Amino acid sequence: MITIIVGTNRKGSLTKVFAEKYHEILSKETDQEIQLLALEDLPHDWLLANMYQGDDMPNNLKTIQEQYILPASGFVVISPEYNGSFPGVLKLFIDACSVRKYIENFKGKKTAFIGTALGRAGNLRGMGHLASIFNHLGATTMPNQLPLSSIKTLMDENDQVIDEDTIAAMTAHAKEFVAF
Repeated sequence: MITIIVGTNRKGSLTKVFAEKYHEILSKETDQEIQLLALEDLPHDWLLANMYQGDDMPNNLKTIQEQYILPASGFVVISPEYNGSFPGVLKLFIDACSVRKYIENFKGKKTAFIGTALGRAGNLRGMGHLASIFNHLGATTMPNQLPLSSIKTLMDENDQVIDEDTIAAMTAHAKEFVAF
């Protein structure tokens, strides 16, 4: 199973639109189950001090970890650029998961990164920061990170990804991830 993580809790984010498109593309490239975990759908009651208590962490966080993180053989993290990096909620989520079943969460699992930005860099720095974190956690990170820049120009008026070059780049990335 592969989990695609939308790395923002902002409701209606454009990053989620790209994640949904990537989910569609990746589903055509593999027979593995693909799940989409949008951090905007997480309940907010796990943002408490007891999230760091391992087995005493909130049950809804354990449920999310059991469904999306522990059974996954790989992850694709799609994250927008926030202040030259990635959203804090993504780091908080990674930290919260890491206190319970630390090794089973990410160690030895393949991970790829896609960055989104309204500007020019496609969250290059944020993907580098994420790669460092996942490497520290023992994940194997795919070297080819996909920056998606000026994302609003890659969509139609209904916020659907229509840019053919972007879809081709996402398809190539998905194929590489499956073979990785």
